[in-house]
Amino acid sequence: MTTIAQALAQAQAAGLARIDAQMLLLHALGRATHDRAWLLTHDGDALTGEPLARWQALCARRAAGEPVAYLTGHKEFYGLALQVDARVLDPRPDTETLVEWALEVLAPCPAPRVADLGTGSGAIALALQQQHPDAQVLAVDASAEALAVARANAQRLGLAVQCVRGDWLAGLAGPFDAIVSNPPYIPAQDPHLAALTHEPLSALASGADGLDDIRTIVAQAPARLAPGGWLLLEHGWDQAEAVQALLRAAGFAQVQGRRDLAGMVRCSGGSLPAGHQ
Repeated sequence: MTTIAQALAQAQAAGLARIDAQMLLLHALGRATHDRAWLLTHDGDALTGEPLARWQALCARRAAGEPVAYLTGHKEFYGLALQVDARVLDPRPDTETLVEWALEVLAPCPAPRVADLGTGSGAIALALQQQHPDAQVLAVDASAEALAVARANAQRLGLAVQCVRGDWLAGLAGPFDAIVSNPPYIPAQDPHLAALTHEPLSALASGADGLDDIRTIVAQAPARLAPGGWLLLEHGWDQAEAVQALLRAAGFAQVQGRRDLAGMVRCSGGSLPAGHQ
């Protein structure tokens, strides 16, 4: 007989992160994936039959690199339970830094207009809408499949985010009080992409230096921001200097960065000065 404690120990010995093994086991057992306390109080229970087979299959897929969020079908982001799958990027906790910064700059605006570019699952847009109910939030993505995921999340959560198919800001009418984006920013030849094959490449890579999409957004944003409006971008750990230089060259003021949970500058942004040409 294999107990729950023994099964988790075996998975960890095989190289699976303990928290991943726990979440997948809870999912296989039909329990909430955050209910790890239940595993502690039932660690002597037998794990057999169909639940064991389901869990072993999930562990094999995780070992092959498939994100836990795709295997369970959901991910917590900024207190929201999102449904996610391989049509969208797996939302990362570090992206909550971008949400917090956006909420800061929107705080003085009674009913702001906000655009979230490359929305994917809708994580950023939905978090902003939930925290700022009076906001008019547009969730923009070039992928119809991604927008279907975002739209379903908005409907299930009862949040009035408007989902729009588009190529960044092309065709969108401003003015916006804030434009936020977690765009693709990995260089096309980056070896780390090999470990991300289960996620959509179009949401990850962006040209030789990873900055092609950021360049496009920075170029398009000034014409669609209200005076004093902010453009906030997530980027790679080593791209802050380059992104901030692009913002300054485009005429943005108050250009600055924000650090992620690991202390790296992973978000940069700036505001549009009044009278900007």
